[in-house]
Formats: sequence, structure tokens, C-alpha cells
Amino acid sequence: MTKRVLILCTGNSARSQMAEGLLRSLGGDRFEVRSAGTKPSIVRPEAIAVMSELGIDLSGHRSKHVREFDGQHFDYVITVCDNANENCPVFPGDTERIHWSVPDPAAIGGSETERLAAFRRVRDSLAETFRTFIEPSGQGSTPTDRDRR
Repeated sequence: MTKRVLILCTGNSARSQMAEGLLRSLGGDRFEVRSAGTKPSIVRPEAIAVMSELGIDLSGHRSKHVREFDGQHFDYVITVCDNANENCPVFPGDTERIHWSVPDPAAIGGSETERLAAFRRVRDSLAETFRTFIEPSGQGSTPTDRDRR
């Protein structure tokens, strides 16, 4: 059975976009994945660039507001930043909330090389976390903070 997953962060510009692409790629048809933000902006070009290194194309993605998903059922709502976790709306049904406090690569200054390195670190960390999340032996057995709502 396909699980519906919504991934949230503040801007829906980097972390949640990369997470959406990764889970869609790693999880295949086991997951229907969406992402959104509490204050959407634009998809960061650095996120598009580092995901393309893995063959994952985010160039057609757009930043979406979480309200676009009001009233929809999700099996999992994963917040990837503390602000989104604090401001996450309640979703109907037996949605399982998961929070991963992921550093914001967009907050890193410096040269393009340094910024891309920060985006790669976040991408790789998210990929490892999702590999654990989707293991058939324990879907949802991740190192996270969880609560049923």
C-alpha cells in the first residue's frame, strides 16, 4: 500500500525539496511524496544542482504553501526544521508526525564551493535518514521525535 508523505520546512526551498526528491527516488512506488513550507519562497539553485548530481531533477519543482494541502490525508508529515515543527498544522486522521532537525544549508555563506558543500552534506544526511525510514523491516523506525496526532 502506498503511503502518503508530506515534508515541511519553512521556505520549501532547500531541505524539504531535497527530501521530497530523495524519498521519491529511494522509496519508489511505496510513497507518494509532497513538500511544502510555512513561508514558501523559491527552490534554491544549489538544491537543484546537488540533487542533479544524483540524477534527481528538481528543476520543475516550485515552492508550495502548506495550506495547499489543507484537508488532505497523509500517513506521515515530516518536518525538517524546527520552525516548521512548531508551526505545523494538524492533519486529519491518524497522521504520524515526525521531526528531523536538519541544518539549513541556505544559511551558509561563503563561496559557491562552500555553499554547495553545505547542500551536499544536508542531502547526504537526509538520504541516510530516508534509507533507514524506508527499510521494509521497520518502516518508520527512524531516529526521530514522533507523536501521533
